[in-house]
Amino acid sequence: MILVTGGTGLVGSHLLYKLASNNKKVRAIYRSEQKLDIVKRVFSYYSNTPDTLFNTIEWVKADLLNIPELNEAFSAITHVYHCAAFVSFEPDKYTLLKRTNIKGTANIVNLCLTHNIEKLCYVSSIAALGKSLTNAPITEETHWNPEDDNNVYAITKYGAEMEVWRGTQEGLDAVVVNPGVILGGGIWSHGSGSLFKRVNNHLKYYTTGVTGFVDVRDVVNIMVALMDSDIKNDGFIVVAENWNYKRFLQTLAKALGVVAPKKEIKNWQAEIGWRLDWLRNKLTGSRRVLSKQLAQTINSESIYSNEKITTALHYKWIDLEDSISNTARQFMADNSE
Repeated sequence: MILVTGGTGLVGSHLLYKLASNNKKVRAIYRSEQKLDIVKRVFSYYSNTPDTLFNTIEWVKADLLNIPELNEAFSAITHVYHCAAFVSFEPDKYTLLKRTNIKGTANIVNLCLTHNIEKLCYVSSIAALGKSLTNAPITEETHWNPEDDNNVYAITKYGAEMEVWRGTQEGLDAVVVNPGVILGGGIWSHGSGSLFKRVNNHLKYYTTGVTGFVDVRDVVNIMVALMDSDIKNDGFIVVAENWNYKRFLQTLAKALGVVAPKKEIKNWQAEIGWRLDWLRNKLTGSRRVLSKQLAQTINSESIYSNEKITTALHYKWIDLEDSISNTARQFMADNSE
């Protein structure tokens, strides 16, 4: 039996459909009953009878920090996809990020070892990769510098990866995927889904940064292919294409049929912006929207190489424009009422 953590998240929900449609016996961990509706919504993108496959999944309520609950979820499991994570770039969420991403992953790794799990697939992020000191693309070998001004999310995803690699030293077979910005329907309140919502609401501003994007279906297909392969104890960047944010937002606006953002946020404006955001947080206690590190990221150019995974699996990627159009159709369908 296969165990999927984070089953109600973006990657987890699309992965569950892939596994269930392949007649795999699957158990999935969830934390909130309300979020199960997300999974049904995702299944409806692929099938006219989403409940049929949804009902084949064995759902277990568990917390990554609750060992007895997790131990029960691991009963009779042979393979694990660890998709669960907490995503935030707010500096004051660092403690929660460490607990969920690092400690939670350590618990998963330890239980994999205890239960003699055959293979683990961990969903990391390009945030956990090092930064290129030249114009060369970032690869799996790019050095992570702990002395850099890394954002809190990146620090904890890197720490989580270290737990997985520690597990491999203790006898666990594992693969790690580092996706870029993942595009796919189902969750519109946060993550990349919130960009569709903001552009649809006539977002006016764009930045000049560059990063890697990938369709959630590519992420899921690669994860399953790696788990079914003989590849083990290795990590792979999962990025289809590198685009600047201006091009991405303009393409997204066109797919939604709205006016594209036209005002560029300059570096100096972003620098002022994060300082004002910090001051607002101190004076009012409101949540941070723009941290120092995030302000630097949105205007930085980071190019990621997908050569390693493309070669290993002879993989053909979904065109990014097709991905944006497909996700835009799902957004409009979900928000048509």
